[in-house]
Amino acid sequence: MKILPVKLLETERLELQPLTMKHCEGYTTHFVDYEVVRHLSTAVPWPYPEDGVREFIEQVVLPGQGKSRWDWAICLKENNLEVIGSVGLLEPTQSLNRGFWLGRPFWGKGFMSEATHAVNQFAFEELGFEELKLSNALGNTRSRKVKQRRGAEFLGTVESKFVDPSYTHAERWRLTRQHWEAYLKECEICS
Repeated sequence: MKILPVKLLETERLELQPLTMKHCEGYTTHFVDYEVVRHLSTAVPWPYPEDGVREFIEQVVLPGQGKSRWDWAICLKENNLEVIGSVGLLEPTQSLNRGFWLGRPFWGKGFMSEATHAVNQFAFEELGFEELKLSNALGNTRSRKVKQRRGAEFLGTVESKFVDPSYTHAERWRLTRQHWEAYLKECEICS
């Protein structure tokens, strides 16, 4: 795997900007919402601390940004100052490699599928990942669909803890370079 700085990624409707301290306020606006956070592991505290986003970016993201992790703020091209979500990659040695969240007003519009497509492409084509290990709360159908649409292989479920205690298991997924390339070929045939 290569070590590369995080770079701006663009899709048809989105700008994925390297996550920096300038995104703190915008990140907080849509992230600190129980309906968003409840789907995340208990590694995310709830109630969310007042300065939690600043601390997360400053102490977790920035020290590893472009070395062991790659994090982006998801912004609409039409308003690239508003952070509507975030997507991040962790180095291949981690038990999970990609995570994301999206603000509630933006659900159901295909934004996360678009964002993860760009991040997957960066992971496989630029960083040299051989596979992405993915997870979601069993019952989080939106997150599940994002994985299914991009060619990920379902591996099974494991016990896990989430902010919402009604979630007791996580689904595990794997997206290999081979599955990703097959997915891309299928997309070319369909278009």
